[in-house]
Amino acid sequence: MKRRPAVVAVHSLDHVDFEVPNLDDAERFYRAFGLETSHVAGSLEVRASGDPRPWLFVHQGASVSKRLRHVSFGIFADDLPRFRERAASLGITTIAPLAARDAESLWFRDLHGVAVELRAAPKRTPDHAAPRGEPPPRIDRAAPLRSATQPVKPRRLSHALLFTPDLTASVHFYTAMLGLRLSDDAGAVAFMHAAHGSDHHVLAFAASTGPGLHHLAWVVDSLEDVGLGAMQMGEAGFPRGWGVGRHVLGSNYFYYVRDPWGSYCEYSFDIDHVPVEREWPASKQSPEDGFYLWGPPPPADFTTNFELESEAPLRT
Repeated sequence: MKRRPAVVAVHSLDHVDFEVPNLDDAERFYRAFGLETSHVAGSLEVRASGDPRPWLFVHQGASVSKRLRHVSFGIFADDLPRFRERAASLGITTIAPLAARDAESLWFRDLHGVAVELRAAPKRTPDHAAPRGEPPPRIDRAAPLRSATQPVKPRRLSHALLFTPDLTASVHFYTAMLGLRLSDDAGAVAFMHAAHGSDHHVLAFAASTGPGLHHLAWVVDSLEDVGLGAMQMGEAGFPRGWGVGRHVLGSNYFYYVRDPWGSYCEYSFDIDHVPVEREWPASKQSPEDGFYLWGPPPPADFTTNFELESEAPLRT
């Protein structure tokens, strides 16, 4: 585990917590996506294959739409007093914990009311870029038999993209309080990485008229897994999405699957990595370069924040 000396900053996106109208819909969607689920104390815990720690906590809600409850970031335990001092110096009021967890933590709300937890926890963001898989030796065919392919199972959560009514203010807040660093800004979207070594972004923001959760990105092992994941979800009854394509900022290959509530889960492969030893040159890019390098046109409502809508839940 690497650590940038004398820098007080979060090291990982630890988990995301939200509520949905129906937990059965959530369990069916995430299991089809290739994740593991279990019911604990009335909520659904969602894990990557072989990982004992949940990446998501999903609750039964009273609303007809999904609602983001809080976002949790991992910190080094000895930094907790320094974060408390920082919150006080910035005039940020702490709040009582919104969830009982097995760690010391600090809770507060951001500028737009989103609850944030900083918890003493092991680092979940990788120290190094994942190695790119090498193709098998060519004998008679490069592609495996379709009947022999295994289900796609994401390895970890890479990042979350949140809606915000003030992108510039959100970037400033998460820089000042959490120590996140700007990777790239494309006008209507901004990407932030963790200072102790992380993917190109562990958190991103997109402009909206209010807060909410747009998508969660999950790391898979190959571009082929991105395509197989798209097919896997279509066959499971979730055909709506966007991709396959490649982003410019972050460079990752993607396929976004639309969930039952109008937001997305992304299969992601080969995202840029910011090592702890490097200062990433934050850039200001055009909206064109902030979206995608190649791929099909996105759905017309791809950037709609359905957490602000009062209509019936959307169906995939």
